[in-house]
Amino acid sequence: MSKQVKFYIALTALAIFGIVLMEYSKPKKINWFASYAKHHKIPFGTYVFNEQLERLFTETDIINLENPPYPYLSQSDSINGTYIFINDYVQFGDTELDKLLEWTSKGNTLFIASEDFEDQLLDTLHLNTDIMSKFEVEGDSFQFQLTNAKLHHTTVVFDKSIYATYFNVIDTLNTSILSTIKDYKIDDEDEDSIKITEPVNVIKQSFGKGTVILSAFPQAFTNYFILKSPNQNYTAGLMSYIDDSKPIYIDHYYKSGKAYYTSPMYILLNNKALKWAYYIMLIGVICYIIFEAKRKQRAIPVVKPLRNQTLDFTRTIANMYYEKEKHYDIAQHKIQHFFEYIRTHLYLSTTTIDDAFLKNLAARSNNSIEDTEQLFKTIKDLNQDKQLNNIQLERLNALIETFKSNNSWKKKT
Repeated sequence: MSKQVKFYIALTALAIFGIVLMEYSKPKKINWFASYAKHHKIPFGTYVFNEQLERLFTETDIINLENPPYPYLSQSDSINGTYIFINDYVQFGDTELDKLLEWTSKGNTLFIASEDFEDQLLDTLHLNTDIMSKFEVEGDSFQFQLTNAKLHHTTVVFDKSIYATYFNVIDTLNTSILSTIKDYKIDDEDEDSIKITEPVNVIKQSFGKGTVILSAFPQAFTNYFILKSPNQNYTAGLMSYIDDSKPIYIDHYYKSGKAYYTSPMYILLNNKALKWAYYIMLIGVICYIIFEAKRKQRAIPVVKPLRNQTLDFTRTIANMYYEKEKHYDIAQHKIQHFFEYIRTHLYLSTTTIDDAFLKNLAARSNNSIEDTEQLFKTIKDLNQDKQLNNIQLERLNALIETFKSNNSWKKKT
């Protein structure tokens, strides 16, 4: 290998090492995907909320549901409590929404936190929503405040959104305002709608014997929001409207984040040890390709194996015996080979030829006793007759080959 090739190889290895070192040393990118999944610890996951929920409601049954609400609520009429949905957008569909509202009207609570709501739900509750940009408020972030003076009344800040959803039309006779967006005034010139001077982002409304709570601020339940003090008090204040004497059902079906990972590469690259093992393997493969490409394998000539002459030799000797009419010698060789076959394949001693031997041989070789006795009678007669003709020799050969073929059939079956 020339010095120039070695230099280029060393330069390539140094470049790869530098790239790997840079990738290793740079800070890990923050995943801002709005998953709202229970198991996600990313900023917009709900891992902290689900953990703190069990701390807040220590004496309340908290039931996590991975399936849609319709089949779950249809299986029994004894299900009661609060059903919580948290996601960037929850789309039920007409049939499922009717089932949820029917269940709510029986004295239960439906809690939905979403940036947008389906039209059927808004029409049923006589509501309407609108959005505002963060450029329309003072500063670069949205500020929220609970309206109940008995709760923690401090204004909380959320700075990771460029818009916020609010209820611009509400049924004031049946709706309670739980939270508003501060430092923003609504200029609504629509005479048919009910004007609200301060945007409302969380409302509570009676529905039959039950209650519906809608929050247009689902980010209040994310890890990023709760872990910034005093924001946790805002989330806890919203949870205080839930009846803790009944079970709480947490939905994990309507989530933007996956409940499981479909790609094995996700697990591989999110584990530090496995990720570097994968990188080292790739580097090793590259090095192998570089060095192995320099080798050239010569063509290996095909050497034909030597021909086995044993069969030809045996056939030649047999023809010599046959042409010289030494039938008796051929018969003796044939009989000796047949006895050797019995000893090696059927594991019987040929020292004594009696009735017991013939019965045992017939059973092991899949031949009848009559055929076996006929074969050995022929052998006995040929041993006594020194003058054999070709017809007697061919008959002996036929009997032996038939005997062997029956035994071969038995082995195959």
